[in-house]
Amino acid sequence: MWHFPVAIPPSLGPWVVFASVLITQLGVPVPAVPMLIFGGTMAAMGQASYASMFLAAIGATMIADSLWFYMGRMHGRRLLNGLVRFSLSLDTTLRVARNVFERYGAPLLVLAKFLPGLGLVSAPLLGTTAIGFGVFMLWDLAGASLWAGFWLVGGAAVHDQIVQLTLWVRSSGGTILDAFAAISITFVLYRWVRRLQFRRWLAQVRISPQQLDDMMKSSDPPLIFDARPRAVRERESYRITGAYPLDLDSPDALDPELMKRPMVVYCVCPNEATAKRIVSQLQRKQIRNVKALKGGLDAWEKHGYPVEPLPSDFDASKYVVPREHGVLEGEYTVRATLSK
Repeated sequence: MWHFPVAIPPSLGPWVVFASVLITQLGVPVPAVPMLIFGGTMAAMGQASYASMFLAAIGATMIADSLWFYMGRMHGRRLLNGLVRFSLSLDTTLRVARNVFERYGAPLLVLAKFLPGLGLVSAPLLGTTAIGFGVFMLWDLAGASLWAGFWLVGGAAVHDQIVQLTLWVRSSGGTILDAFAAISITFVLYRWVRRLQFRRWLAQVRISPQQLDDMMKSSDPPLIFDARPRAVRERESYRITGAYPLDLDSPDALDPELMKRPMVVYCVCPNEATAKRIVSQLQRKQIRNVKALKGGLDAWEKHGYPVEPLPSDFDASKYVVPREHGVLEGEYTVRATLSK
């Protein structure tokens, strides 16, 4: 039978799991899964009980998620915008999460913890909806139980391999805590490098609200695309003057006439990751003359530039574009897509 050398006293194992999960679920970019796997291994080796590890993980998750839920209810989109400013992918996750939760509702919380980014954003996002706190807690408890149980059982299933790894770390002069620190530092560095790469790319394609205002007043104004999700447009029924809704899921091709004009896309994405996705898809279609509005609609409003109410027939599946310069007369309707 293995003698399991640990740097964590067995009596403190559940508390370490609790602290690790709580810190992660509160948004600190430190992965909790390695500690859950280690907790499962400790339980398998008799260093702690499965129940104590499981309850520690569940308690930490529920505390963090309930706090996020109430913060989302009190602060709404302002809180979500604050979150995504510190992440490369959360605003893209927000768009996906809104669409998925609108389709499937709160039961999706059962799987949310397994999806990168969605586990953190789901609680504050649902706090901005009309879902009851009791319903949220019920489904969140189910999801937290499945998530914690999966990784604890996984740690128990591979406990021999974890022990071998721990012995190797010990023989190299380190501890299991050193291994966790190395994993966390590597994870943070990876995210930091990705963020730098993203900012470097974004600097080439984004424009400021003032630049967009100047373009709109020029002799060759751009086509402005509103890339906000439908649910956001329904709650905030206004747009930058003359903007057209952008349907990311339409199966049709962008009209060639539109490709001749400069284009600007905006959303409600403080770090513009959603705009990056849209611009990248347009560029893959050989549509090069497209820019992303820095700060999205929030920045446009903050700088005091005008908005207008959405028309009653503002349909994201089509654009109504005026014909210009006598080449085309009247109005015509075209459909557009950004599918690959």
